[in-house]
Amino acid sequence: MTSIRAAVMVAPHVPIELRELPTPALESGAAMLRTLYSEVCGTDVHLHAGRLGGVPYPIIPGHVSVGHIESLRGTVTDIEGQPFREGDLVTFLDVHETCGACYECLVTKQTTRCAHRKVYGITYGVADGPLGGWAEQIWMKPGVKLLRIPEGVDPIRFIAGGCGLVTAIHAVERAGVRLGSSVVVLGVGPVGQAAIALAGLSGAAPIIAIGGPDSRLDFARRMGATHTLSLDMPADDRALAVRALTGGRGVDIVIEAAGVPTAVTQGLDLVRDGGRVLVAGQYTDGGPADFNPHHQLNRKHAELIGCWGCDYSHFHRALQVLADQGRDLPWDEGISARFSLAQANEALAAVASRAVVKALIVPYGE
Repeated sequence: MTSIRAAVMVAPHVPIELRELPTPALESGAAMLRTLYSEVCGTDVHLHAGRLGGVPYPIIPGHVSVGHIESLRGTVTDIEGQPFREGDLVTFLDVHETCGACYECLVTKQTTRCAHRKVYGITYGVADGPLGGWAEQIWMKPGVKLLRIPEGVDPIRFIAGGCGLVTAIHAVERAGVRLGSSVVVLGVGPVGQAAIALAGLSGAAPIIAIGGPDSRLDFARRMGATHTLSLDMPADDRALAVRALTGGRGVDIVIEAAGVPTAVTQGLDLVRDGGRVLVAGQYTDGGPADFNPHHQLNRKHAELIGCWGCDYSHFHRALQVLADQGRDLPWDEGISARFSLAQANEALAAVASRAVVKALIVPYGE
């Protein structure tokens, strides 16, 4: 293939364009991935709205994808030392060039805050090459961490979990969800749905999902929510309902996956004294949130924790969950619509309007 067809986000608020890009020459340790599926997530909506800083437009969106290795140069191995072969079904850690040598990597061990890290579909531009999933092929640069899709895991189930699943694994781990934890998940998009599922697999109960529309709340119950509350209910009434379900105390853990700043304030109202609010949804700057630090945080002796990005371990565990503990959950039924490269604008609109739970870009059709 001498050229690669890709859906290109030219600039914020500008329609997506189809372009032909040159196929890069592979150096040793590089590969080309024939894209099977790439997801359309909330981050892509934010990118199109210009809500992320430092994005090198034009870009090829799509940071979590799955496909077959089309071509390979040299030897590329997995973490067990097993070489990859052409034709292997894989995904990859979309974060690349984490340096492993800076203060964040070596001292604080917060690798998701490494200033050198780059992200496929977000911080690589078209000028850098075909480095996003909304394309017929994706260039796996030397050093990109590939992961095999385990035998028995349909690739559609992996991409149905996608970015939401790996983000939720980080959130649930950082929040300390465990057997018997009572949990509220604020937001029932892909991150929230995955957080609900993982909380259930961790032994949490009750698991209260708050969000909308009703179709997403219905799916949340199928993913493990024991109770659901609609955004049509006033915030004060939602807080009363949560306390009624938890002996008047509030929940042990709130996971914010809504992306709306007021959700953080709501989370502080829902958590019990000494509980924990984990913020995973504020990936872009949606503005400030007002809260009373005396009444909602300090006097409650509560914890408020941020959660940013993901690393290899979260992708690795995501595949394990799909292959084992979570294999019976209806992940793939969260995929509401599939779009061709030429329909990328429609895909963005569907996700932005919350008309779908999850949308996919399918470059070659099905």
